[in-house]
Amino acid sequence: MTPESVGVKKTSLVMGKHSGRHAFKDKLSDLGYADVTDDVVQAAFGKFKILADKKKHIYDEDIVALVDDSLIIDNKINAINLKSLKVFAGTGEPQRADMTLDVFGEIKNTSQTGDGPVDAIFKCIKELYPHDVKLSLYQVHAVTEGTDAQATVSVKIEENDRTTVGQSADTDTLVASANAYLNALNKMLIKREKKSLYKNIEPKKLKESI
Repeated sequence: MTPESVGVKKTSLVMGKHSGRHAFKDKLSDLGYADVTDDVVQAAFGKFKILADKKKHIYDEDIVALVDDSLIIDNKINAINLKSLKVFAGTGEPQRADMTLDVFGEIKNTSQTGDGPVDAIFKCIKELYPHDVKLSLYQVHAVTEGTDAQATVSVKIEENDRTTVGQSADTDTLVASANAYLNALNKMLIKREKKSLYKNIEPKKLKESI
C-alpha cells in the first residue's frame, strides 16, 4: 500500500538513529499505518533502532519493510508455509523442483520445471497458490565465509501499487529462495487485506482514521 492510495501525501523526512518513538509513530501515520496496534509499533520501533545503528539514514521503504514484518508476527499471518522442497539440477536434465506447501491449512504439492532451479521453485509456488505479481528483485548475499556459508536471499514483488520485500537465510540457498518469496507473498496478503479494509470505510471516516 502506498500513502497516496489512502489519501496521504508521502513525506520526505528521513529518519535516523536519534529519532524517537513519537517521531517514528508519526512517520507510520504518514505512511498509512495509523491503525496498527501498539504492539506492532513497539516491535517495529525496536527493529528500527537496530537498523539505525547500521545505516545512517532510514528511508520510507525501510520502515515499510519493518512494519510489514511486525504485522506478520502480530497477526500470526503465515498463510503459506514451506513444508518440503526437493530440487533436481545439473547437466542433461531439466531443472525441476518438487514442493509441498501448507496453504491456509491445506497441504498441497506439485512438481515444476524451469529455466534454472530458482525459476522452477517460484513456478511451484505460483502453481500451488495462483497469483499474479511481478518479481522485481532477486538477490543473494553470503553472510558467512566458506563453502558452508549461510546465504540471505532478498525477494521483491510488486502488485498494482503495492510492493513487498521478503528475506530468508539458510545454508541452502534454494530453501532460502523459496522462503524469501513466501515471506514477500505473505506480506502482500496483509496489504491486500489492509487495502480492502480501507475501501469499506466511508471517505469521512477514512480521513479521520489517518
